[in-house]
Amino acid sequence: MKIGELARRSGLSAHTIRYYERIGLLPYADRDRSRQRDYDASILTWIDFLGRLKTTGMPIREMLRYAALRENGSGTEAERRLLLERHREHVRARVAELEACLLVLDTKIAGYADIEKRIEDHDAHQRTRRNQQAGARQAGSR
Repeated sequence: MKIGELARRSGLSAHTIRYYERIGLLPYADRDRSRQRDYDASILTWIDFLGRLKTTGMPIREMLRYAALRENGSGTEAERRLLLERHREHVRARVAELEACLLVLDTKIAGYADIEKRIEDHDAHQRTRRNQQAGARQAGSR
């Protein structure tokens, strides 16, 4: 597939694809007769994996290390696994940090909801009192 189609299907820009290729995150693409890049569809799986590593905060130098090990093939599995295990621990720590932040947000939101409920209850009580007082005045004037 041409770079435009790869960009469309992967969600990356053509510029990003060329950049990833230049720095070694993507293997160099084959070229067709007119010297245009011609990618195999299997590259989409690798791009998706790179996207997930990026989303989880893996530094590009670690992504490059993983890509180089992957390129070296058989015999690098243990090192690739170790690299991913270390990153997984960073991801778990970040998830725990985000969960703690979420708890603070939930608590703060619940506090505002309680305030709004108390205001609504107070306003409803005031309206009821005014209505009762108005009714009593009307009854007394008869």
